[in-house]
Amino acid sequence: MNALLGIFFHSIGGFASGSFYMPFNKVKGWAWESFWIIGGLFSWLIVPPLAAWLTIPHFTEIIAAASMQILVIVFILGLLWGIGGLTYGLGVRYLGMSLGNSVVLGFCAAFGAIVPSVYYSVFPSPGKVSFTDMMAHPGGQLVLLGVLVCLIGIAISGKAGMMKEKELTKEQQKASVAEFSLVKGLIIAVISGILSAFFNYGLEAGKPMAAVANEAWKALNPGQGEFLYQNNVTYVVLLWGGLTTNFIWTTILSLKNKSYRNFTDKKTPIAKNLMFSAMAGTIWFLQFFFYGMGESKLGNGASSWILHMSTIILTANMWGIYQKEWKGVTPKTKWTITTGIAVIIFAVIIVGIGNSM
Repeated sequence: MNALLGIFFHSIGGFASGSFYMPFNKVKGWAWESFWIIGGLFSWLIVPPLAAWLTIPHFTEIIAAASMQILVIVFILGLLWGIGGLTYGLGVRYLGMSLGNSVVLGFCAAFGAIVPSVYYSVFPSPGKVSFTDMMAHPGGQLVLLGVLVCLIGIAISGKAGMMKEKELTKEQQKASVAEFSLVKGLIIAVISGILSAFFNYGLEAGKPMAAVANEAWKALNPGQGEFLYQNNVTYVVLLWGGLTTNFIWTTILSLKNKSYRNFTDKKTPIAKNLMFSAMAGTIWFLQFFFYGMGESKLGNGASSWILHMSTIILTANMWGIYQKEWKGVTPKTKWTITTGIAVIIFAVIIVGIGNSM
C-alpha cells in the first residue's frame, strides 16, 4: 500500500511540475525575467512557509534549533539547484515543453537517483540505502534497471526532437516554440539537468530537520506510520537558496533590459499577468509538496526521484502535444516520440515493482 500511495503522490507532484509553465504562456507583453521572478516569489518565498505553517506546528523553532552547518549546506545546495531551476526555464523557452523537459529531466533523473546512493556507499549512514545495498538486493537491481530504461526512453524522446528540428522550417519551428534554438537550448538543458539534481541532495542534507518534525508527529500519532509532510520544513530553507539565485539573475536582466518597467506598463494586462505568474509559481511548489508526501512512503532513494522525474516528462510531453509542438512532422517522428513516452511509462512500472520487493 505504501508503494502505491508513493507512486500516486509522486504522480500528482510530477503533473504539477510538468504543468506549471502553462500559465506563463498566458502572460502578455512581459519579458521572461519579469514573469519568472513573480512566479518564483510565490514558489520559493511565499507558499513554502505557508505550507509548513499549515502542516508542521512550530516549524520555525525546528529551523532555529538546527545546526548552522545543516542550514548552510541546505542553503548552498538550494543555490546550486536554483541555477538548475533558472536554466530549466530557459531550456523550455528555447526547446519547448516536450523536448526541453525530456533533455533536462533525463540528466536530472540520472544524477538525482544514483548519486545519493553512491554517497552513502562512501559515507555509510544508518537507515540509508547505499549503491552497494541496491546492487545486492533484487528490488534494488530492478530499480536501477528502471533508471536505465528511463534514460533510454529519454534518449528516444530527445532523438525525436532532433528529427523534428531537421524536418521543420525555421518558420514552422517558431510557430510551435516562439524562440526555438536547438543548440542553445540543448547546452542550457544539459547544465540545468545536472544542477537540478542538487534539489535531491538538499532534501537529503535537510533530513535532520525533517526527522524532528517526523518524530514530533509520531509522538502525537503513535502507530500511524511516517509523517506525510515532514519535508515541508526542509523546503523552506532549501528554496531560500533557489530564490537567491533566481532573484540575482532576473534583477540583472531586469536592469539590463529595463524590463522592470513591465510592472507599471498599463499597455499590458498587469493584474492578469500577476495572477498567471502567481498561479505558475504556486503550481510549481506543489511538485515539492507532493514529492515530500511520496518520499515519506517510498523513501528518498532512486525510486522516488525517478518516479517523480518520469511523471514530469510524461506530463510535459502531453502538454507539448496539446500545444501542437509536433505539428507538421512526419509519422516516423511522431512514432519516435510516442515510443519514448511508452518506454518512460514502462520504466515507471519497473521502478514501482522494484520498490515494492
